[in-house]
Amino acid sequence: MNTVVTSKEEILKTSRELMQQQGWSAVNIRSVAAACGVSVGSIYNYFASKTELVGAVVESVWCEIFHRPEDEAVFQDIRTCIAWMYERMEYGCKQYPGFFAMHSLGFMQEDKPDGRRRMQQTWQHILDGLCAVLKRDINIRPDAFDEQFTAEKFANILFSLMLSALQRQEYDPSVVLEIVRRTLY
Repeated sequence: MNTVVTSKEEILKTSRELMQQQGWSAVNIRSVAAACGVSVGSIYNYFASKTELVGAVVESVWCEIFHRPEDEAVFQDIRTCIAWMYERMEYGCKQYPGFFAMHSLGFMQEDKPDGRRRMQQTWQHILDGLCAVLKRDINIRPDAFDEQFTAEKFANILFSLMLSALQRQEYDPSVVLEIVRRTLY
């Protein structure tokens, strides 16, 4: 058995693989240590508790799902961005079955402040990205937003629709794209 893990990233990678193969219940200090071929103490060198490990795994899954695309055009047009996001949501659902529903419900209902904080940070990052794309999209009509109907408020609506689609496991963005077209263009 190894006594030193090569990196925190390797632990997270192994944890994601366990989650993919066996589900959430497989992500705990002992199973991750066994899968990494290290002692339990080695995992504790990187994560103080199971809650901290699971929170970091959740964050790493979100980052994998919504990694920055190589094509920067995704962030120049809100319709392209939405289509990309829904594709990534579908990818996430296939790679990590039950991930979206299980972790969001678990972190929001239980007293897991670290996991909730990480999830909210990720969600805020996505919201900020949507808002930035809305402000950057040169095809949006100039009068689409005003003081009462702001890009930030519309980004919140888009994000709510995205979360609803995640819960329903519905990854066809056509209705959302039509709402965007009729509202902004």
